[in-house]
Amino acid sequence: MKALITGATGFVGSHLADKLLEKNYEVYCLRRKTSSTKWLDGKNVKYVDGDLFSNESLSECIKEMDYVYHVAGVVKAKTREGFFHGNYESTKNLLEITHKVNPDLKKFIFVSSLAACGPAKTEQPVDENTVPDPITTYGVSKLKAEEEVYSYRDKFPVTILRPPAVFGPRDTEILIYFQTFQKGLNSVIGFDIKYLSLVYVEDLADGIILAGESSNSNGQKYFLCLDKAYNWDEIGALTSGLLGKKAIKIRLPHSVVYSVGYLAELFSAFSKKPATLNIEKCKDITQLRWVCSNEKAKAELGFANKYTLEESFKKTIDWYKDMKWI
Repeated sequence: MKALITGATGFVGSHLADKLLEKNYEVYCLRRKTSSTKWLDGKNVKYVDGDLFSNESLSECIKEMDYVYHVAGVVKAKTREGFFHGNYESTKNLLEITHKVNPDLKKFIFVSSLAACGPAKTEQPVDENTVPDPITTYGVSKLKAEEEVYSYRDKFPVTILRPPAVFGPRDTEILIYFQTFQKGLNSVIGFDIKYLSLVYVEDLADGIILAGESSNSNGQKYFLCLDKAYNWDEIGALTSGLLGKKAIKIRLPHSVVYSVGYLAELFSAFSKKPATLNIEKCKDITQLRWVCSNEKAKAELGFANKYTLEESFKKTIDWYKDMKWI
């Protein structure tokens, strides 16, 4: 079996490549000139040079594929146009090419995000029947891409996946949390209890492949996450035990978070790079319940988490220590 992965040089995509290689797939990885291949170096992958608008190289590759795993996307952009170009227009282009050169494709799998649906508005987690209500431009652009993918469901098999917060080895986002905690500081946003769903990157990669190989997933969407949602006090207690470190808890009022986000966004106007913390990110991280249900994925795909949160946190922390990142 041959599979193309977009975003293969990144965090989730590189783990997906590892899992597909373990299953003896021929793995093709889309690679931009500026992309680091450090997570793929020395592995039996084939590179496709270009980006999601390199139509000639994409066409030559996709016509030979059995699966297309579309993982690439833009999570930071300075403008609305940047998000839509990187998430919606790129997905639309990839679908058009795929339909043109390989209408008999076994499956097109789109890795979207919980952000496309939005946070839970009640104590019930969102599921596949929840009417999407994204709260950020990123979420809106991913939902628009989902709608484009779904419009191809009668042309070839498609599946949409919505992971929540993903963590694990190679990730640089949750790394900041562990680094700060290691230094003795546990920053918590707001004074209310916030819950979030999580997924360990290896479990996510397994779930992505399950969705690709299962005929049950044709024309469907799924949330892939741990069975339980956790609040930040639980996450902090677990981190403290694994690091053997007690940290001072500092609660940051939402007003302070928004003030910092506003200033960061203001200063980013003088930089080529978008601010890591901007107003939309503030809106994202101050929500009460970024919580979703994996019941459909378990029932229809046989999805299961191989590791508990404690086990997967330990694997992540041990990897960070081996890499001297913490």
